Amino acid sequence: MTMMRAIRIHEFGGPQVLRNEEIPLPQPKAGEILVRIAAASVNPVDYKTREGKFPAVGEKDLPLTLGRDLAGEVTSAGGEGPAKGAFVFALLGHDRGAYAQYAIVKASEWAPAPHNLSPVEAAAVPLAALTAWQGLFDHGGLSAGQRVLIHGGAGGVGHMAIQMAKAKGAFVATTVAADDLDFVRGLGADQAIDYKNQRFENAVRDIDLVYDLIGGETQTRSFAVLKSGGAMVSTLQQPDEAKARENNIRGAHYMAEPNAGELKQIAELIQAGKVRPVIYQTFPLDDAAKAETVLAEGHVRGKIVLTMD
Repeated sequence: MTMMRAIRIHEFGGPQVLRNEEIPLPQPKAGEILVRIAAASVNPVDYKTREGKFPAVGEKDLPLTLGRDLAGEVTSAGGEGPAKGAFVFALLGHDRGAYAQYAIVKASEWAPAPHNLSPVEAAAVPLAALTAWQGLFDHGGLSAGQRVLIHGGAGGVGHMAIQMAKAKGAFVATTVAADDLDFVRGLGADQAIDYKNQRFENAVRDIDLVYDLIGGETQTRSFAVLKSGGAMVSTLQQPDEAKARENNIRGAHYMAEPNAGELKQIAELIQAGKVRPVIYQTFPLDDAAKAETVLAEGHVRGKIVLTMD
């Protein structure tokens, strides 16, 4: 096989700019592996990239295959690498995509997939789980016995963050919609707050870390619940620096980066039964546009995943 199918964009825009194309099969260089993709998850960064709203990707980078994380079987390696047939999961750099039959994966991006997950479940893990891990632990410094408030706990990153924080031994509060209260309690949340009918400032206090997946007014109001010396970490926007200084709060804004070592640690948590991805819906690769629309416009609990033929 010298060609493969991939979903690519040649211009920025709505779902209609996604093209299902035949492109040459890439070949791994030293330190890289070629993976036959079984499934790839759909993340907000995908439709933001498609719309031209992801700063790391500009017109000079087009055409581009979308998709950041995957699970699949190693078919060849450039030099040393995993054995042919090994099943891996990975978070790709933004220069390559997983909405395809195959992808090149670098050594810093992959780890052996957890043996207790299906390919669809494994594909749902890397970006969401690494985002949660890096936000809670690398940037947030969360440790056992601390109190964390997670805004948006039912989503792809949020539902991973709840489980990871509990596995660390933290007290976990989270804001969600009313119909997600039981869902997040089932993930281990100690306190679930209906953000539409209850102001979280009246429900929690003395928080060590606010993990913000919502932004805007929610982030601004969150200063009121943090203890002095606490931290506010956001995937969306830098917390107000003046307010942070005034309240003796450390603020951080970040984007997740591939990290094979952390992915291995996440796999260990999954294999220990402490973390598990929740699948909201699956779509075939051909329906990538529909999958992105559902994620962008719907109320998604957990992850959406694309499956390959």
